[in-house]
Amino acid sequence: MDFVVIIPARYASNRLPGKPLREMGGKPLIQYVFECAQQSGATQIVVATDDERIRKVAEGFGAPVCMTSPEHCSGTDRLAEVVVKLGFGDEQIVVNLQGDEPLVPATIIRQVAANLYAHTQASVATLCEPIKTADDLFNPNITKVLMDSQGYALYFSRAPIPWCRSGFSNSQQQLPPDYSYYRHIGLYAYRADFLKTYVTWPVCYLEQAESLEQLRVLWNGRKIHVAQALETPGPGVDTEEDITRVERLLSSRAHNL
Repeated sequence: MDFVVIIPARYASNRLPGKPLREMGGKPLIQYVFECAQQSGATQIVVATDDERIRKVAEGFGAPVCMTSPEHCSGTDRLAEVVVKLGFGDEQIVVNLQGDEPLVPATIIRQVAANLYAHTQASVATLCEPIKTADDLFNPNITKVLMDSQGYALYFSRAPIPWCRSGFSNSQQQLPPDYSYYRHIGLYAYRADFLKTYVTWPVCYLEQAESLEQLRVLWNGRKIHVAQALETPGPGVDTEEDITRVERLLSSRAHNL
């Protein structure tokens, strides 16, 4: 299986400006992400950025870089520009690995690519894991996904789906015993031709309501296949507190090797 990993990385983060270049354990964050991709078996890895500072650092540790427009609204738009610039074939499988995810297991990077390869009816593949607590189920910062019997996404939401009418009428402090709930893991694989189509579609009202861009795919009648992740990814980096937590986890992992 041939797949490419593209790592979108921008400097102008609202909560943590310059976070791809923040150092942890003597290396910039973006380098840890690149090294995760290297372990996945990808045939090509590209850092996609609009910032010369990121380009310089990434090329310094050996990462190929594609400079992209600073006007993109999302990482998906940035991926589509890379697909066109580098001339990827329509069937090329492209994995979107966010530049602030230094603890993504290489196993699931390969898994999401293999998932798309195996499901020819899907335009996109992604991953999930079981939700085990009511706190997580009712947390709007945790995206939930509901699948059909074949593993294709029916809907993504920040709300609990499905709503267990009988179970939640009595209590919302525990999970209903006869229902399964899943957290969406934001790792995606696409076919290159789909990326070029996706960015031509206008934002749909479901996407606006939930602030979840994957709903644009379902709104336009395309399929997303969802598999349970073989491993649970570590936390991403959005805040100063995340920097401290991830640095501690990286240090512990290095100590245990």
